[in-house]
Amino acid sequence: MKAVALTRYLPIDDPQSLLDVELPTPVPGAHDLLVRVEAVSVNPVDTKVRSPKPLIETQPKVLGYDAAGTVEAVGESVDGFQPGDRVYYAGDVTRPGSNAQFQLVDARLAGHAPRSLDLAEAAALPLTAITAWELLFQRMPFDSEHGGEDKSLLVIGGAGGVGSIAIQLARRAGFTVIATASRNETTEWCRTMGALHVVNHRHALAPQLEALGFGQVDAVLNLADTDHYWDAIGQLLAPQGHVGLIVEPAGALRIGDPYKAKCIGIHWEFMFARARFNTPDMAEQGRILERVASLIDAGELSGTRTETLVPINAANLREAHRRLESGSTIGKLALAGW
Repeated sequence: MKAVALTRYLPIDDPQSLLDVELPTPVPGAHDLLVRVEAVSVNPVDTKVRSPKPLIETQPKVLGYDAAGTVEAVGESVDGFQPGDRVYYAGDVTRPGSNAQFQLVDARLAGHAPRSLDLAEAAALPLTAITAWELLFQRMPFDSEHGGEDKSLLVIGGAGGVGSIAIQLARRAGFTVIATASRNETTEWCRTMGALHVVNHRHALAPQLEALGFGQVDAVLNLADTDHYWDAIGQLLAPQGHVGLIVEPAGALRIGDPYKAKCIGIHWEFMFARARFNTPDMAEQGRILERVASLIDAGELSGTRTETLVPINAANLREAHRRLESGSTIGKLALAGW
């Protein structure tokens, strides 16, 4: 099968950073789906795993943590899927990734792709949708249907992949959503996703929120820079508020006042935790994807893909990584076809 892989961890402008290779087609285990991958998308985790380091792989390492495609075969313990099903998933960071024509994924981590989206649009959703859903509705104490009613939520980094779907999920749950962005096009994107207000994260947040009538907010999703916004979030959050985090800090965070004085809940999300530790509730990710697909097909959520590169190959994946590392992408960038 065709695949895109690495053996050395190099800057993305090095043509050896991602390579076109040929690899054996894998054989499914008991809980696996063998999927013919037809579309993928890129996420910050792709660039983080690929980032330069003094390590050489003895065998080609395939990256990629978002995919959509067609089931080719199922393992003996799989329920709910059969060959020919269109599926989407974010997979497992401990296994070979989606940048290959065929991939194995534990069926408990997959969902049936939304019927109303093409596979490139579907491939843009899994990692970000699971991340946002788990953070808002499983790590943080908010119900997915009405948990945001009479509450305000600040989404830092609203135009990114996670922010784009988090805004929609939060709006649907009843939150008054305030997003951050800094360019005209990202501001408009956040409003399109459902943010009622957009403030500029290149300037102090508190005065902008106060001008909108928000002396404090009930919850914050910091999807950008944990260290940079830590002190500001502590001041902005209301007593007994909640902050959700997805980016590990560069240094030690000060967890004292105002966080302690206000009894602020601090919630971490790592989408790969369930698969990495084989938790008893691993199938929850498949259920989240099924729910998201139903909401997409009902018109209650919209896709977040903004561009598709064709085909899936090393040159286009290097370009996708380059754009993601530039920090200028909006929504999600997908790749389709071999």
